[in-house]
Amino acid sequence: MARVKRRIYQILEVDAEGDWVSRIVDWSLVSLICANIAALILASVDVIHQAYPRAFFIFEAVSTAIFTVEYALRVWCCTENSRYSHPIKGRVKSVFSPIQLMDLAAIIPFYLVFLGVDLRAMRLARLLARFLRLSRYFSGLRTLGRVLQAKRYELFTVLMVLAALLVLASCLMYFAEKDAQPEGFSSIPAAMWWTIVTLTTVGYGDVFPVTPVGRLLAGGIAVMGIGIFALPAGILGSGFLLEVERARSGPRFCPHCGEVIND
Repeated sequence: MARVKRRIYQILEVDAEGDWVSRIVDWSLVSLICANIAALILASVDVIHQAYPRAFFIFEAVSTAIFTVEYALRVWCCTENSRYSHPIKGRVKSVFSPIQLMDLAAIIPFYLVFLGVDLRAMRLARLLARFLRLSRYFSGLRTLGRVLQAKRYELFTVLMVLAALLVLASCLMYFAEKDAQPEGFSSIPAAMWWTIVTLTTVGYGDVFPVTPVGRLLAGGIAVMGIGIFALPAGILGSGFLLEVERARSGPRFCPHCGEVIND
């Protein structure tokens, strides 16, 4: 039994060079995930869904059964990993790991139908969860996750600055334009729509300032938007370069304790 568990772990997790069984299983699961995403998209078209409702349900049921078996096998054989070696605590730790939670989120919505939850309301959650599952098989998506994790404080700071700028600009535009355009700038939340499309440089033109003060403010807000929204791109760009350099140089080890240096 121990040998079987070890082999299942190698097939599902390790993906060693030359292990064609592991490669076949990986690509089969990737294909099934992509097919599920396509089915969820097509099911949102009422004409197609009404024409083949049973086919969509059967495909969803079979896919969920396969994903459930895969999930159970991953939980069972996770003790082969040194991080989850304890038969109970290790499995609990594995279940609450981010990637296992994504796997669980991809299969739970189907079973919620039998508890009376409307499946249509769970389409977005299922689509997002199954798309995120692809990160298990593609290193590029895992790299993005590591970059977001490493730069979370910088991104949070930029987000807070954007939120403060959004509120301030909306308040200023509301007081500058409310008398001239009581319909377009009827309240500060209504003014936020104009502020968002201006800061993002989209500029739909459905709402725009007409007073001299409002236009002056709009010019300043538009210029600030160009600079502020360039910050996240720079943060993510530097994070990607750091990850690429780290991958090329390989892991660094502490000369004293021998542990991997992550920073």
